[in-house]
Amino acid sequence: MPKTIYFDHASSTPVWPEVIQSLSELYPKHYANSESLHSLGLEIHAMIEKSRESIAAFLRVEPSTITFTSGATEANNLLIKGIAFAYQNRGKHLITSQVEHASVLESFQDLEKHFGFEVTYLPVDTDGFVHAEDLKQALRMDTTLVSIMAVNNEVGNIMPTQALADIIHRFSKAIFHVDAVQALSKIDFSLDGVDAASFSAHKMRGVKGSGVIYKKNSVMCQPLITGGQQESGLRPGTPSALHHILFAKTLRLAIASRKENHAHILQLRDFLIQGIQKIDAMKINSPLENVSPYILNVSCLKVPSQVMLNYLDSKGICVSAAATCSSRQTHPSHVLAAMGIQGLQLEGALRISIGATNTLEECHELIEALKEGIHLHAKH
Repeated sequence: MPKTIYFDHASSTPVWPEVIQSLSELYPKHYANSESLHSLGLEIHAMIEKSRESIAAFLRVEPSTITFTSGATEANNLLIKGIAFAYQNRGKHLITSQVEHASVLESFQDLEKHFGFEVTYLPVDTDGFVHAEDLKQALRMDTTLVSIMAVNNEVGNIMPTQALADIIHRFSKAIFHVDAVQALSKIDFSLDGVDAASFSAHKMRGVKGSGVIYKKNSVMCQPLITGGQQESGLRPGTPSALHHILFAKTLRLAIASRKENHAHILQLRDFLIQGIQKIDAMKINSPLENVSPYILNVSCLKVPSQVMLNYLDSKGICVSAAATCSSRQTHPSHVLAAMGIQGLQLEGALRISIGATNTLEECHELIEALKEGIHLHAKH
């Protein structure tokens, strides 16, 4: 079995050694329910609140605006559906884009299909960007919620969230939600103008099972789960306490290493771009400007993505053929299709997502493996 070369960091990331160490120390001692009123429960509850305060300080918001969830998919569902339900007496028109994560798109589709909401799905240009003018034209008196992601999880383009926030708040009373999963600790990202946002620990080298909601205190949101007072009633249920406690440590480590990581990631991405551009049968789908360096979407014009993915996997190299949330489905990427990409370019798409643990040598091995895969499997 060859060594594993991991280029799927947009899907999930290796956990910080410091976080693993903390987990191993905490689990034997802190097993009580954080809602219990005995000393063990109160101690865990206090640790969760300290984590909440630390996260709020990093994000420059009030601790009362932070809610823990099981992850970003739950966070997106809760915010989108909960806000839509809470404001439906004001209007039932919602706006999102055609290139959102499945947890966002399917939340809106669910509201359309089962609850009588009307949704406008904004188009994107050939680089995957939403235009502020299109958003302005779509806003109506009965628009109550707009949800646009900060960084696209398939091609990496950085949406102009500040410009979009200005349009929303100037021309409507709609709430602005941002899926910021691929942004936190990786790019310059501000919550200025944002009313609600979703985050995830395991996208920044934390443990799975912990997500965070930011929601202004003035924003109403109807809980989707009932049965407890945890998280101020917005997300009841016994929390995954230790994972939430370590979200703050994960974020601190990610932010502290960001500057060093960013330079390293840029070097690796530039190396990959230069190498892939020299392969005649390959094309780069990600924009080259206003993009997160952590995500690079490419296409092989002669080998279907699943065939190439399987070949790379046989060489010990892990990439994605699409966003992981959709990777077991047979239809091509909705993001690339919305960008106008068709035919062999759409069928041969791969997502290479880079992490701080990757090396130039691994990038070289990936490029050579792509060349070999084309030579062995190309459709002539």
